Order: sequence, then structure tokens, then C-alpha cells
Amino acid sequence: MTEFRFMKSSYSGGKDAQECVEVARNIPGLIAVRDSKAPDGPLIRVAPGAWEDFVQGTVTADEER
Repeated sequence: MTEFRFMKSSYSGGKDAQECVEVARNIPGLIAVRDSKAPDGPLIRVAPGAWEDFVQGTVTADEER
């Protein structure tokens, strides 16, 4: 099985005290999300369409502020 290759957001700043998630998009048909402070912890796995809807929703909410 292919391993997830997680990437941290460039907005995270890389500091340990910050809350951040990491996202893996290297496996076709699957997006995996994990807490950057707990890389061996649980994963959230979603379909790419669901992930795009989530991202679009956060962008829209941010623009409304």
C-alpha cells in the first residue's frame, strides 16, 4: 500500500504552539487529514469532492469576515 505523503500549510508558521493540520493528496480518490502535533494519531479520510467543498466553504467564510 502506498503511504500518505503529508504536507503542512505554508500558513502554519511551523511553530509547535500553533494548531495546524497536514493534508495528503498523493493517493487517487482519497484525501487524508491529520493533526500536525499528533502524526501517529487518527486520520480523517474524505473523498476529493468533499475536501474541495470544505476548502471552498472555509475560503468563502474567510471572505465574508
